[in-house]
Order: sequence, then C-alpha cells, then structure tokens
Amino acid sequence: MGAPDFVLRLREKIGNDPLWLPAVRGAVFDDEGRVLLCQRSDNGHWTLISGMLEPGEHPAPGLVREIFEETAVVAETERIIAVGVVGPVTFPNGDVCDFLDIAFRCRYVSGDAQVNDDESTAVGWFALDELPDMSASQLEVLRLATEPEGPVAYQLED
Repeated sequence: MGAPDFVLRLREKIGNDPLWLPAVRGAVFDDEGRVLLCQRSDNGHWTLISGMLEPGEHPAPGLVREIFEETAVVAETERIIAVGVVGPVTFPNGDVCDFLDIAFRCRYVSGDAQVNDDESTAVGWFALDELPDMSASQLEVLRLATEPEGPVAYQLED
C-alpha cells in the first residue's frame, strides 16, 4: 500500500523535507495470548502492526483499519498503552518523517492472519516466549501491553 495519497500529494509540494505525521500501532492478542506480528517489506524487520492515520481519522478506528488492511484480521482496541515520538525516519527514497505514535492493546475478533497488502512479506501469531528479533521499542510496547491496566507510558523511543 505504501504512503497514503495525502502524503504523496504533500511530497509533490515539499519534496523530501520532514513531515510530522500521526501514526498508530497495535499489540493484537488472540485468545491463546499470542501476538500478531508482520515482517515489513521495506526493511525486513518484525514489528507490531502499524500505520499512518488519514486526515481527520480517529486513532482507534484507524488502527483497526490498518490491522485489517495489512493482515486480514479483524481486531478491537482495548486501551491506549503508550504515546511517543518515532523518528526522524529517513526512507529509502529520501523522505523524512517524524511520527506521533499512539500504541494500543488490541484483541483478536476474527479472520485468518495473512499477508493482505504489499507492506509485509510475512504475518503470523507468536507466543511471547518465541518472538522473532524485534527492536527495543517494539518489545517495550509488548511489555506494556501485557501488564495490568495502568497509566499510559510516554516518550517511547525507537
């Protein structure tokens, strides 16, 4: 899927200059306590499901949309677990972005996990003791998502 149309239109005007964009990511758990992960097609990293919000889109439904678009899984958000900033990120084409990242704990509702767009090369459910290599910030969001409900964590860094 790549960059949303609104970002592409902005890029026509500003080139590769930095953009500040809202983003969401979700730690989606099934009834067995496994977490849904995808392997990104742009860098090969295993991550939680994430994406950019469309203009005016509310974060919770935006994340539910992203989860379905990327994995064919229907999920429901349960709670916000973290808010932070990711970036600056420089993409292979030279575009630079900083993301306001809102992370949610989510629960599986239905669907069979599969690669559902071109943003991932693999999708799957993983037991927490059998995770692939992941960045520290991804693991921190997972840790927060498995804790009993508490205050929202701020300033996660990637």
